Amino acid sequence: MKKRLFPIFLTLVLTVLTAGCTGEFNRVFKSSDYDYRYEYAKQCFALGKYSQAENLLLDLIALKKGTEDAQECLYMLAMSQYMNGDFEAASETFRKYHTTYPKGHFSERALYYVGQSLYEGAPEPRLDQTPTIGAINAYQQFLDYYPDSPMRSTAQDRLFILQDKLVVKELLSAQLYFNLGGYFGNVNSSNESNYISCIITAQNALKTYPYTKWREDFSLLVMKSKFLLAENSSEEKRLERYRDAEDECYGFINEYPESKDRSLAERYITKCKKFIGD
Repeated sequence: MKKRLFPIFLTLVLTVLTAGCTGEFNRVFKSSDYDYRYEYAKQCFALGKYSQAENLLLDLIALKKGTEDAQECLYMLAMSQYMNGDFEAASETFRKYHTTYPKGHFSERALYYVGQSLYEGAPEPRLDQTPTIGAINAYQQFLDYYPDSPMRSTAQDRLFILQDKLVVKELLSAQLYFNLGGYFGNVNSSNESNYISCIITAQNALKTYPYTKWREDFSLLVMKSKFLLAENSSEEKRLERYRDAEDECYGFINEYPESKDRSLAERYITKCKKFIGD
């Protein structure tokens, strides 16, 4: 019986304490003593109670404007939003801080956290990458403003991770076009246009990201698409496209002589030569 009573007693104690904390917060929130509310908000922030801090600071921003506490108040609000996982709001508040106080006490960290907030909210590569582009621009702005910042290395690392997301997005798009090209089976305008779209997407990605670690993957898609495009072409286009595919195969072998797909390139060359008559 005693063992069963202890958990009940503990639950009651926690309930009373929680109710007490909630009651105290409500009293502070309704207080007309703004300095007292601000000190309580700072205490909540220091204790990691970011939701309570945010609720208080949102109301105090306008009241503290023009005072010595204004900078700290705005920065704590942004950081509270960030710690609460509201990355979109945090990025906007951090940017507001840096715009309002470009030489403020927290200006360097605020601009860094504009990028960091957008980085945390960046979607997976299959989704729209507009937030990713925003994060890249924010980090680049930070590096331009503060080239000697101790956070420079981290910002650069995050920048590369974000750029990789854009590359993967292009790779997935090119792969999708390639897969759709073969989906329809025999020759038709749909699979031809999909192979062409794959080639254009992959080649544009190689121009934009020439040093990407997925360079061979893009090149392979171009080679395979050009060969299949030739095989699925009408009679009047086939000879020219086989020649283009053959050149692409040789280019692939020259750039990636140790590639596991070298044998595929060589098989393509044999088929191209058979049609061309070399």
